[in-house]
Amino acid sequence: MNVVALAGGIGAARFLRGLVQVVDPARLTVIANTGDDITLHGLHVSPDLDTITYTLGGGIHPEQGWGRADEHFTVATELRGRYGAPDWFTLGDRDLATHLIRTEMLRDGVSLSDVTGRIADAWELPFTLVPMTDDPVRTIIETDDDRRMHFQEWWVGEQAASGVAGLFLDGVADATLAPGAATALEHADLVVLCPSNPVVSIGTILQVPGVRHRLRDRPVVGVSPIVGGRVVRGMADKLLPAVGAEVSAAGVAALYRGFLDGWVIDTADSGDAQRIRDTGVSVGVTDTIMSSIDVTTALARTAVELLVP
Repeated sequence: MNVVALAGGIGAARFLRGLVQVVDPARLTVIANTGDDITLHGLHVSPDLDTITYTLGGGIHPEQGWGRADEHFTVATELRGRYGAPDWFTLGDRDLATHLIRTEMLRDGVSLSDVTGRIADAWELPFTLVPMTDDPVRTIIETDDDRRMHFQEWWVGEQAASGVAGLFLDGVADATLAPGAATALEHADLVVLCPSNPVVSIGTILQVPGVRHRLRDRPVVGVSPIVGGRVVRGMADKLLPAVGAEVSAAGVAALYRGFLDGWVIDTADSGDAQRIRDTGVSVGVTDTIMSSIDVTTALARTAVELLVP
């Protein structure tokens, strides 16, 4: 069975640890969000690609869920202390190696897809990891005080302090789906929406031309990132209202109307189950708090078996 997972960030990376126990990793393709990508100190940083790579490659900081384990910050300290460089986004020394090699290859004309593949091979990932597009796209936040800024500046730099009036994916009109992503979706027997931010992770991938059209022809199951009417982590509660969505398991499912076939929700949201079923979507109810690899694997199995018994 060929499986494609749409993924972004910490929730997706942790979920994938369970998914690779349930499906054959050799037939799994993970399409990652690149709307968070940013250039810092002249380096191309791909936060979601790196979080997935480090988590499944065994190099993630276990408590943070992002960045490298056993990290040091000699370069960052020198940049800040000696040169007064902005310090709102800190790159660790080990992490810098990934950004350096990525930037060098991109400047040599290698596509982001090929760069990602080479980095994934270096980390011995058991599945295929591809970016959603090789083209430059950036998530832009419009704040309620009439400013526009890169998503990372709002989320990391300002700690999401400003309200969100709107957001858009700059450059998406001219973007095309990465070749590996297009091929994987064309041959997918099942598509899994990881429990990622529905607006700036999964929602960003869905904005790439051709993605939604391809999903309508495939069985699609998703895992809700909302538990008990609240986000598990992140800022979806600030972003969902900005796109007119309810902060609930049912509200997120509604964002995927038109192609969603199955939706897994937490037991705390079981009251939403019938409302979701009334839209024609199959519902699985289970523990979605990924507190251990056993719970995570059981969650992944529930998602897959909801549409593929």
